[in-house]
Amino acid sequence: MSTQRTALVTGGNRGIGLAICKDLAERGLHVVLGSRDEANGEAAARPIRAQGGTVRVEQIDVAEPGSITNCYERLAADDVAVDVLVNNAGIYPENDALDATIDQLDRAWTVNTRGPWLLVKAFVPDMIERGYGRVVNMSSGSGSFGEGLDPEHAAYAASKSALNVLTMTLDDALPDESDVKVNSMCPGWVHTRMGGEAAPRTPEEGADTALWLATLPSDGPSGGFFRDRERIPW
Repeated sequence: MSTQRTALVTGGNRGIGLAICKDLAERGLHVVLGSRDEANGEAAARPIRAQGGTVRVEQIDVAEPGSITNCYERLAADDVAVDVLVNNAGIYPENDALDATIDQLDRAWTVNTRGPWLLVKAFVPDMIERGYGRVVNMSSGSGSFGEGLDPEHAAYAASKSALNVLTMTLDDALPDESDVKVNSMCPGWVHTRMGGEAAPRTPEEGADTALWLATLPSDGPSGGFFRDRERIPW
């Protein structure tokens, strides 16, 4: 992959998102680190820059359509073309199907599904026009019918299943002749604020499949669901 590629990573200021930003920068990509709080994003970007990485911080709240539009317009105004979109930002509300609150349902859909969908609508048309793009949707085995949906986090499971639907339907909508690929992935149980202290995987281990999908060659897969670089069932 050209070292001039640019990757936008949402939720890039901590956890798996930050690990993805660090590694993509080490691989020579220009990284747009998306963070709801710009100050937190700048703090996360400083060590990457100190190691020689090229990082631009963008304030972006995936729950706010206007925030997504503003981010797109700022990048376009500066002639920054996003070649890789990593939809990493997400929330993990608890409660089963009976106890899930309206707010949890709305927030899970808004952050985990609608936000990535709006980001796809903003950035993928330009990828198609340029003939290259990679979209990585951070999903979860909790949203897999084949592996068993997570009944204790029903709103989360539903929103991640819906994110997988986005992956599948976007893949069908992509022109055959363009080198644009979209895939879902599960990072596994990762030691982050979301995953908790008992989780066995490091953020770097959780990020590995995202890095692979973000830098796929032209003959790589599209429209799939992966963990540890291997396909898993929808």
